[in-house]
Amino acid sequence: MKAFHCDHCGNLAFFENTRCTNCHRLLAYLPDLTAMASLEQAADGTWTSPWSRAAGRAYRLCQNYNAQGICNWAIPVGDSNPLCSSCRLTQLIPNLSRPGSVERWQRLEAPKRRLMYGLAQLRLPVMSKAEDPEAGLAFQFCADEDTADATPTLTGHDAGLITVNVAEADDPERERRRVQLHEPYRTLLGHFRHEIGHYYWDRLIRDSAQLAGFRALFGDERIDYAQALREYYGNGGAPPDWQQRFVSAYATTHPWEDWAETWAHYLHIIDTLETAAACGLSLRPRHDNEPALDHIVLQTADRSVAFDQLIADWFPVTYVLNNLNRGMGLPDAYPFILSAAAIEKLRFVHDVVAAAPRASIEAQAPVPRSSETAAPA
Repeated sequence: MKAFHCDHCGNLAFFENTRCTNCHRLLAYLPDLTAMASLEQAADGTWTSPWSRAAGRAYRLCQNYNAQGICNWAIPVGDSNPLCSSCRLTQLIPNLSRPGSVERWQRLEAPKRRLMYGLAQLRLPVMSKAEDPEAGLAFQFCADEDTADATPTLTGHDAGLITVNVAEADDPERERRRVQLHEPYRTLLGHFRHEIGHYYWDRLIRDSAQLAGFRALFGDERIDYAQALREYYGNGGAPPDWQQRFVSAYATTHPWEDWAETWAHYLHIIDTLETAAACGLSLRPRHDNEPALDHIVLQTADRSVAFDQLIADWFPVTYVLNNLNRGMGLPDAYPFILSAAAIEKLRFVHDVVAAAPRASIEAQAPVPRSSETAAPA
């Protein structure tokens, strides 16, 4: 994530801000300029920004901007959709008649916007199902109570539709599931990045020239997916040596999950490195055996940064992240060990992203699946 500043007073502005905490100007994220900017309302009800890069542009606020403060994005006036490019991807929102649902909806949409930001930075193509019902993308936020027989809602991906259980927006419940499933890391942003990995497998790997390379590294995805999940949960999880080959224990279940977990890790790396670079992070240790970092080489719009450089920058950053968290009495921010085999899988993801189209994806009939079983009772 970039470091944003109010263009009126120069004060630091975070991605989720709706007002400058210093001058109190209205702020909005402008997806067409990938930046936060202050806004002033014109006589016709539209909004303009005094920022020089936004000169001559007019905007409307996303319909969800003022609706319970769900969103903070703006829409160019030439776009007739009342929702921003992120909110319009949500097909089903939580039932707002239930107590706490507005807050849960807010917590779900915020990491989804971060996901959309990251995809835009990588210039990966995103189409809605309104644009392309077959190959498009959509999200739905469902609760167990919304199903006909109150069966557990599974967080997962199916034919471009990403479902997230609303219960994941409650920190205590998400932590309970994390402990039950023996996961070191479980966040809403992690869910979104994992599930979008399944979507891009359909778009970028299946029936493509990349499929043979995928199978050589991740395995043959044609093995029975449901049976693989039953074996994983029935046999007590991952094999003892999983860290030698996979980025996470859950990645051992099936090649699809190995890909999605690796994809999510790649997005973690790219976004965190951009944030660290924007903060000017560098490391100059006093001892030779401690990680050093002169400066971070940012991924550019043409995706030209060498993968080896990304990994070389990543390890010192994880060292700092985990040490800072431990200083605050918190669990490690990055509780993973990347083996040589896992790094080669990350390299494959990097190469797939570098080769991905930037405007449209050839329509392919996606393979239905759900990527998570219900937490055991």
